[in-house]
Amino acid sequence: MYITVVEYDPNWKNEYLKEEHAIKEILQDELVNSFHIGSTSVPNLKAKPIIDILLVVNDINELDTYSAQFENLGYEVMGEFGIKGRRYFRKGGDHRTHQIHAFQYDNIQEIERHLSFRDYLRLNPGICKEYGEIKSKLADKYPTDIDSYGDGKDDFVKKIEKEALQWHWSIR
Repeated sequence: MYITVVEYDPNWKNEYLKEEHAIKEILQDELVNSFHIGSTSVPNLKAKPIIDILLVVNDINELDTYSAQFENLGYEVMGEFGIKGRRYFRKGGDHRTHQIHAFQYDNIQEIERHLSFRDYLRLNPGICKEYGEIKSKLADKYPTDIDSYGDGKDDFVKKIEKEALQWHWSIR
């Protein structure tokens, strides 16, 4: 996979909404809620052009029975893929376009981590700009090494996740 970080594209919201509609058609009553997360959900943030979707479902194990329907939408079904209690799906192969991170409704820690990070970046343009610059530099330095790209931003992301969660709970 070649790593490309590009300027924010306002059409990413529409791409998310199209995919959300298709997913709702499949999951119907199993789906509690769906959210656009990740860098493409943050206006003015540079990003890899991959739409990240957070699904909150009633029963995470029940989601496994929908594998064929997700495959029909073009997704590769990846199981937990390194995070206990998650179901991960990706679309587009080496030219990935979408990723789904699904959690059961009571997996509050993972759900809040994703949503708080997104919301905190939306409200903090300086941090958003800094994060975009870090990602651009890492993509230039490691265009074919996703592990080094991820490792390079890991400390920054963890720091911001911590700030975001503290902020989230301070406004409740």
